[in-house]
Amino acid sequence: MGEERMGDCWSHTKDQFDNLEKHTQWGIEFVEKYTKFVKERSEIETSYAKQIRNLSKKYQPKKNSREEDENKYTFCRAFVTSLNELNDYAGQHEVIAENLTSQIISELSRYLQELKSERKLHFHDGRKAQQHIESSWKQLEACKRRFERDCKEADRAQQYFERMDADINVTKADVEKARQHAQSRHQMASDSKSDYSSYLQKFNQEQNEHYFNVIPNIFQKLQDMEEKRIDRIGVCMKTFADVDRQVLPIVGKCLDGMTKAAESIEPKTDSKQVVESYKSGFEPPGDVEFEDYGQAMKRTASDTSLTSSREAKEKPVGKSKGKLWPFIKNKNKLSLKLGSGPEDFSHLPPEQRRKKLQGKIDELNKDIQKEMDQRDALTKMKDVYVKNPQMGDPASVDPRLSEIAQNIEKLQFDAQKFEGWLAEVEERMPSKSDTNRRSGLYETQTQNNSTVSNNSTVSNNSTVSNNCAQDRERPLSSPDGSYTEEQNPETQVKANINPVLPTSSTPEFDDEFDDDETLPTIGTCKALYPFEGHNEGTIAVAEGELLYVIEEDKGDGWTRVRRNEDEEGYVPSSYVEVFLETNAKGAMTYI
Repeated sequence: MGEERMGDCWSHTKDQFDNLEKHTQWGIEFVEKYTKFVKERSEIETSYAKQIRNLSKKYQPKKNSREEDENKYTFCRAFVTSLNELNDYAGQHEVIAENLTSQIISELSRYLQELKSERKLHFHDGRKAQQHIESSWKQLEACKRRFERDCKEADRAQQYFERMDADINVTKADVEKARQHAQSRHQMASDSKSDYSSYLQKFNQEQNEHYFNVIPNIFQKLQDMEEKRIDRIGVCMKTFADVDRQVLPIVGKCLDGMTKAAESIEPKTDSKQVVESYKSGFEPPGDVEFEDYGQAMKRTASDTSLTSSREAKEKPVGKSKGKLWPFIKNKNKLSLKLGSGPEDFSHLPPEQRRKKLQGKIDELNKDIQKEMDQRDALTKMKDVYVKNPQMGDPASVDPRLSEIAQNIEKLQFDAQKFEGWLAEVEERMPSKSDTNRRSGLYETQTQNNSTVSNNSTVSNNSTVSNNCAQDRERPLSSPDGSYTEEQNPETQVKANINPVLPTSSTPEFDDEFDDDETLPTIGTCKALYPFEGHNEGTIAVAEGELLYVIEEDKGDGWTRVRRNEDEEGYVPSSYVEVFLETNAKGAMTYI
């Protein structure tokens, strides 16, 4: 019964030991699973931060692009501020990923190695204790079986001796021999009993030590290890939440920055900026006068009208067409593409031209300052070389200094050129304070032009039309102070002999291009030089090309020509050789 109870007890303990081994292995696998979870979360945060940074970078204003000019609007600045805050927001997600890696993933990875080593040690000790108690149990079983065998042998030897002693036919020597054999077997059985008894006592002590000290100690260590593992998981889960909580204040500041940027948007300021950016500086046209075709009379041009009129005998009734400046469109005029205008920006309205010139001057001044800084740095370097020849050759700096000096001279020349154009534009730009004075001057100049034009049968509106051509492209100084073509002595002589007084500082547009009627030809001309004709109202011609003349030069240096029914415009008089018809009644065009 004792042997059976002892075997059942060991079997029961062994089963629990195996269960604990499985449980602790599952605990390690759980730690590995949680570590993998945190690692994937960290990768998600890193990927999210990278995508947010790329998004912010993608929509940042590009250098040297139109988007930089948009920065003057409050809503554009607010958007850029939001992008910067979003970039900082992405940085906080990178901080989360870094903290997760350093505070959880690295710690758990190191702890997993320690946990596996500790578990292995404890179970090694447990298996060793198991093997020892099993070995003791086997030895006890061997002693017991030997004792049992010796007892049976002693009983048989005793029975044999008794049979021999009772048999009268057996000699005395045989009986003595059987007696000695029986005594020997009894002694062996007695020795086996003694061995079995002592070893049984020893085994009971070892078994008691095994089940009450060794195994409980091992189980206690495993329990402490398991509790430590569970506690570490709890700490990591708390850290997992704290990592997010630590960045919340900065994330809140980023969101507050976005809100503040949105609140800084000022619609009225932006709308005023649009007006400031695109105002042209032109004065609006005056009222269109009533034209009475009921009476055959010569009408004079209005001092505020942009409409070109002809004498009743020259212009058919019903062919007049008014013009309101900035809404006009003409298929015969050559439009200027953005960025293809002349260097002095003469193709732009006065206000826009002034801004472009000022911006160009500021850019040149920055370049000059940059070159001067380089020159000063090289000069200091040269002085150091002069004082310490072992550091370098002073002559090696001279070529670069000469190059910088040439660059500065060129930049200063360009700056002076643009400043001259800017001064001319600012002098000629209209201002609200002298509008009335200009109106009076316009009337006086119109009367003077009428006196001059009567000698050459040219009316007031002819002068207005010629001034419009000068605004488009003239060899002489244009109304806004720019030069669009080279001057030549012939044109200058004509301009001095028969000057055309400007009727207004505001550029006007030629109405004859919008007339439905076709002007009669008064002769032909041959192009002596090629002319590109970039500006409005002009026409491009090739060298040697033959064209029809529909209006000859009136002293402003321009001749109006026609290529076909749809193409006509002005060319410099010095660029063509004119052959007027002798009977051409329209040698001077009446408007």
